[in-house]
Amino acid sequence: MSSTPSSQPVSPLRARITKASYPIVARLHGMPKLTLPGITLVLVLVGVFAPISFGVPALVLLALLLGWLGFLSWPVVGNGARFLRIFTVLVILLFAVSRIANP
Repeated sequence: MSSTPSSQPVSPLRARITKASYPIVARLHGMPKLTLPGITLVLVLVGVFAPISFGVPALVLLALLLGWLGFLSWPVVGNGARFLRIFTVLVILLFAVSRIANP
């Protein structure tokens, strides 16, 4: 059973982050539908194929982007989607660390 935003109180931190994120999310929403997947694809390709000095920051930026989007959508998604979002961010960060450890 997933919780709805109205069933639990919203923490002050979540409220601040959501409020600060609104203009960015609204701007992303107004862009063409393939903008966010395109940004994601570019960050993945740079992260995998570029030299470490460019690839690792791209992977960290991708993990931050997906973590931020996951945080914003956390209250309205089920446990399976939550697990998948956490797992995805961890895999990206582990790949970034492996790029550093095995140049």
